[in-house]
Amino acid sequence: MKIDLTGKTAIVTGSTAGIGYAIAKGLAQAGATVIVNGRTAVAVERAVAKLMSEVTQANIRGVAADVGSAEGCAVLVAAQPSADILINNVGIYGPQDFFEIADDEWSRFFAVNVMSGVRLSRAYLPGMMQSHWGRVLFLSSESALNIPADMIHYGFTKTALLSISRGLAKRVAGTGVTVNAILPGPTLSDGFEAMLKEEQKASGLSMEQTAAAFVMKHRPSSIIQRAATVEEVANLVVYAASPQASATTGAALRVDGGVVETIA
Repeated sequence: MKIDLTGKTAIVTGSTAGIGYAIAKGLAQAGATVIVNGRTAVAVERAVAKLMSEVTQANIRGVAADVGSAEGCAVLVAAQPSADILINNVGIYGPQDFFEIADDEWSRFFAVNVMSGVRLSRAYLPGMMQSHWGRVLFLSSESALNIPADMIHYGFTKTALLSISRGLAKRVAGTGVTVNAILPGPTLSDGFEAMLKEEQKASGLSMEQTAAAFVMKHRPSSIIQRAATVEEVANLVVYAASPQASATTGAALRVDGGVVETIA
């Protein structure tokens, strides 16, 4: 199977690093025109330059906009009014005890992790429906099903994305547009590595070994018994964004290494 996205324009929010960057790279390798997004012009320019050096003849553009706000979403839409593929990837996370999470932190997580995708889907879906082709993907998490006791606010936002993606898939039924959620498990992204940096230094192990130890301690149900790579997550996203995935919609697609204890 050869995935060819030539002629398609894809927006990937939060794509200057980590999983988002890997998704942008995978889509570019498949021939899509990719819009890289991040909060600062410096980060966006750096990511665009890196992608251009890594993907031969890639068509990459960048838009600096903080899509965690309505104003930032409006900036992105004004700069790129239409898209064939929308990857709602941007997200924040971090461990914090429930009793120490203030109201404004709940609001911040909801604004970035949920409302960014709501606003952008609302902006881009009508054009996709009119064209009778489109792909919208929400980056959820295994934490949507397996709520972490130390990140309840994060898990809540990822569960919300499952509801939104399923409902939107029904809303656009019969239009040729699909809407799905992607559920990564522990993944060796830049943020995950930063969280493990001190532990890795103290242990003397490699980052991959440190991440595997973390997974087995905190996600012992993992079947692969390690963290996934960002490329492994991106591979599923690229497939779900492809013409070949035309019969997949309203789904929660797991790339969690088997962490979630269910056969469904």
